[in-house]
Amino acid sequence: MNLAVAPTEPVLAIVLPAALDGSLGTNRASGGHRQIAADTDVEAVRLWLAEYSASPHTLRSYRKEAIRLLLWATQTLGKPLSSLTREDFLFYERFLAAPTGDWADPERPRRGRTRRLFEGPLSERSQHQALGILSGLMTYLVSAGYLAGNPLALRRGRTTSARRSRRVERYLEHALWDHVLASVEQWPRLTERDEQHYERSRWLIRLLYHTALRVSEAAHAKAADFYQRRGKWWLHVIGKGGAEGEVPVGDALMADFARYRAFHGLSPVPAASETGPAVMSIAGDDARHLTPAAIYLIVRDVFRRAADALDAIDSIGATTLRRASTHWLRHSAASHQADAGTDLRFIQKNLRHASIETTGIYLHAEDDRRHAQTTHVPSAQETSGPPGNRPA
Repeated sequence: MNLAVAPTEPVLAIVLPAALDGSLGTNRASGGHRQIAADTDVEAVRLWLAEYSASPHTLRSYRKEAIRLLLWATQTLGKPLSSLTREDFLFYERFLAAPTGDWADPERPRRGRTRRLFEGPLSERSQHQALGILSGLMTYLVSAGYLAGNPLALRRGRTTSARRSRRVERYLEHALWDHVLASVEQWPRLTERDEQHYERSRWLIRLLYHTALRVSEAAHAKAADFYQRRGKWWLHVIGKGGAEGEVPVGDALMADFARYRAFHGLSPVPAASETGPAVMSIAGDDARHLTPAAIYLIVRDVFRRAADALDAIDSIGATTLRRASTHWLRHSAASHQADAGTDLRFIQKNLRHASIETTGIYLHAEDDRRHAQTTHVPSAQETSGPPGNRPA
């Protein structure tokens, strides 16, 4: 099986065999007025992806799913995307739950032309997200007059309320988060490079946790995005789809920011005219931003080291940390704010959720109280009191 894809895709750089390029796909629309000039599947998908060029995080996520489907359809089924049927997508759903062979081969690199396209089986939630993205692609191609129909439109969906009724699980309990912070302080700092890595990692995990930023938002954040209003600090954020928001910033985080900047010889407080990033390269280069992938790897390294330090005394906690990633810090921030009694409407604004129902999945404290009151069964003595007070 050949899983070769271009090492970098400006939008979508992938080459399919001429016989499988989709120009003769059985689901191609005939007649009518075409809204796009594309005549092959790759050209059509490239135009769909271009609609998301202003949102790098969304573009990366959508491109990943498009590449997976294009390669799977042509290499596993020997069919172009524009010939896929509902039965084919049922097969693809089963594949997402258990990708095998080269698709998830741990010996393959994570990057480059021959990279593996899966880390392993997708969770139910990730499967649903992948198929939702692909359904959006197919709907776009139908609306553009490229495809005759969307096979995924026949898929039986789950209701929004059912999907969101379960509490989020990918977050760190308070004690585990405290351990992560403490473990970073134990890192050896024998060289200048060690010091630089320590200071950047220390600042980055605090930034992600206290602001609940997505990894792409942190990658593009500028120092000048921190600003004061009425004596309070805020962070201006450009999120998914270019949506703008603002997040409250406490004095503790600003003190950590001042420390990080001072380490690199910068003023404690950024000037409004600064163009440098909020998180710099390891040597403090303020001329370029880190990539989301670099931030992801830094955070994973922090969690890995914290897990290693915890192995001997808490293997379950160590296992949790080895699963954790950047998005866990966003979930942890929301969960901890909810535990502290922060108004749910404020958490919704801090995370920039469109619906407060989404924010409701972080209300763990309410579940804890319900669990305690439900599972605590009073003893006979508790219910009847001292012997002399028992009813006859």
